[in-house]
Amino acid sequence: MHILITGGTGLIGRHLCKTLMAEGHELTVFSRNPGSVAEKCGAGVHALAALADWTPDRGFDAVINLAGEPIVDARWTERRKQVLRDSRIALTEELVSRIAAAKRKPTVLLSGSAIGYYGGRGDAMLEEGSGSGADFPARLCVDWEAAATGAEKHGVRVCLLRTGLILSKEGGLLARMVPPFRLGMGARLSDGRQWMSWIHIDDYVGMVLRLLRDEQMRGAYNMTAPGPVTNKEFTAVLAAVLHRPAPFVAPASLLRLSMGESASLVLEGQRVLPKRMLAAGQVVRFEKLEDALQDLFG
Repeated sequence: MHILITGGTGLIGRHLCKTLMAEGHELTVFSRNPGSVAEKCGAGVHALAALADWTPDRGFDAVINLAGEPIVDARWTERRKQVLRDSRIALTEELVSRIAAAKRKPTVLLSGSAIGYYGGRGDAMLEEGSGSGADFPARLCVDWEAAATGAEKHGVRVCLLRTGLILSKEGGLLARMVPPFRLGMGARLSDGRQWMSWIHIDDYVGMVLRLLRDEQMRGAYNMTAPGPVTNKEFTAVLAAVLHRPAPFVAPASLLRLSMGESASLVLEGQRVLPKRMLAAGQVVRFEKLEDALQDLFG
């Protein structure tokens, strides 16, 4: 297949490109820095500098939409919120308009979302039908998914990737956590009762490949392992795997002072289960956090 990937130079995209190239697919990556595509995604990957360059005569068999500015890298000022919306919703709307204009349309669109869709829900077990939250991340995901679903009216199968916390030694959550933990300065966040729904990068890529190939799968899917843990548990397991103590606590007041509204991302959590993926028979290699972290750092 010839597959167009937006956000392909990010953590998930790089892993996905490597796997898809090994399977013999032709890849085109949309990036605002096209000169970096070959280095980050592979020498044989084409670069697309603007979605406007996807002309109606140009055909792709599938589209994987992973684009979006990082949500935790800056305080949520009104300007930053607009940047986050534009990088997800406006880009997805433009992508769907290109799909609509294409003479040969892709058969499937896999479009990013996040488990932030559910909002902070305490200890409630959340499945794909649990409904959305009302805070900023939830509204962002609701509108993002709605933009992607617009491709359905053009005959395209759409799958929505409600992504959890990606575990990889090459970036993402662990890139922030591991350095202080290695120094023996690991810290629980507040009371540590907030849930962390995680997934090993290899299992995530496996789920994406399944959604890409299985023509019966459509709609929203929770992209998480079936073993969510609390922040207190995550802290203890990571410290044990790294053979370091984690004696500190980051108070909620300090996190709110430094992060503002975005502190909700680390002080509230979602206890998410990949119900639809498991029901489809998808095998998850790393069901337990300790096994996933041992694979990455053991």
